[in-house]
Amino acid sequence: MVLVLNEEQRMVKETAEGFFAEHAPVGQLRKLRDSHDPDGFDRGLWAKMAEMGFAGVAIPEQYGGAGLGMVAAGLIQEAIGRNLSLSPFLSASVLAATAIAKAGSDEQKAALLPKIASAELIVALAADEKPRHQPHFVAARAESSGNGFRLTGAKPFVLDGHVADRLIVAARTSGEEGAPAGITLFLVDPKAAGVSVKRRAMVDSRNAAEIALEGVQVDGADVLGGIGEGFATLEAALDVGRACLAAEMLGVSGQSFDATVDYLKNREQFGVKIGSFQALQHRAAHLFCEMELARSATLKALTALDEGDARAPFFVALAKAKAGDVCRLATNEAVQMHGGIGMTDEFDIGFYMKRARAAQETFGDTAFQADRVARLLNY
Repeated sequence: MVLVLNEEQRMVKETAEGFFAEHAPVGQLRKLRDSHDPDGFDRGLWAKMAEMGFAGVAIPEQYGGAGLGMVAAGLIQEAIGRNLSLSPFLSASVLAATAIAKAGSDEQKAALLPKIASAELIVALAADEKPRHQPHFVAARAESSGNGFRLTGAKPFVLDGHVADRLIVAARTSGEEGAPAGITLFLVDPKAAGVSVKRRAMVDSRNAAEIALEGVQVDGADVLGGIGEGFATLEAALDVGRACLAAEMLGVSGQSFDATVDYLKNREQFGVKIGSFQALQHRAAHLFCEMELARSATLKALTALDEGDARAPFFVALAKAKAGDVCRLATNEAVQMHGGIGMTDEFDIGFYMKRARAAQETFGDTAFQADRVARLLNY
């Protein structure tokens, strides 16, 4: 497996970097935060992303997407990380699109995937129920009712749940709360009777929601995949999400590093540029090497997903853990080498630190991924 980008992927990378730098820089995040925008993202930008083919980058061509795979999606997510651009890309184009493409019926794919690719439909994955990521822990229940089911439970952390047009809800049709078996995925209209949605304010200015389900009626046609067989689909969707989050953290790390190096080149202390201080040079060099290791791990994970490698979950866990640790280091170093002004709101670097912390925790932090690696290696 050669860990280099091909010509098509390099084109995606260059296009995405230019697009987000021009249309969705960190200044847009600041503006949306300060204006308390009800959506938390620019719908005009989301429409432009669809025009560029970004919204459907991983969706098969037969359903209106570009069919470029997860490496391309990761390159877009990295550009998003560099600019802290706000959009439903991760929730709709990565997580939801993967779940639907993997487990959806022909009718479900034809009805939903083209609308995701064209930015007409935002679909969010409602899975986590615990304060920390435990995807197999599902207490929400789905009980037989007529020709369908009635759903009852709560999902306290749903990315972009407050703007979703559809939800993919993990609920238990059988088995114990902590067992992978017995989990079923359902397509739910957030405007249906019994669904309540409450937006959550996150430290990184991203969008999430608390979803409560009280006897929500769904039809048999709303089941995504087989009854009681949803965990495999859920894990597949989460793995592409984890790999893309690793790519996003590469972007966060890269921009933090570049901004810090620029600052070191210009800031003077005792009449000299602080970039001439050997101690700071050593710290910057160490960070650069760590970023390259994280980049290799992330590209390996994304490539393994595209190639259907059976070891992809192992590579994804490794990439998410490494990229998370490096992103924490990069933003810590950035703030420290900027000095006390690094955490003031006047400078953007604090936004990168906040995003680093949230992205590292989302869908499993380093400890979760290390435990997963151990389990995959039969320890």
